[in-house]
Amino acid sequence: MSVIEAYKALRDRAPYPPSHVIGHLAGNFAFVVYDKTTSTLFAASDRSGRVPLYWGITADGFVAFSDDAEMLKGACGKSLASFPKGCFFSTAVGGLISSENPKNKITAIPAAEEEAWDATFKVQGAAALAARE
Repeated sequence: MSVIEAYKALRDRAPYPPSHVIGHLAGNFAFVVYDKTTSTLFAASDRSGRVPLYWGITADGFVAFSDDAEMLKGACGKSLASFPKGCFFSTAVGGLISSENPKNKITAIPAAEEEAWDATFKVQGAAALAARE
């Protein structure tokens, strides 16, 4: 079953939390799904982070995703970061969420000034999720 088919099946059983969509997937994955029926965006990465996924905010304020960091560097500048392992981003839910601890808040810790880009994401009440490879 593809990610899109799984997403649609679980969406149509609503209300079905996005964390459950991730819980039903096995293996290494990173994906972005735009649902035109609900006008929502859903992006996720597995706990290992072996499949690269990068994201950032463009100069005009849009969230951009790619599996190629070089492609996003010009558009996102210092806001570019590796998508955090074991997390998902959903416009329906309202932001970045840990799939293991969906009720815990996630805080972005920006890269040091001397670093060109990247960030670390800390899940409240859990160990920090390094957003680096």
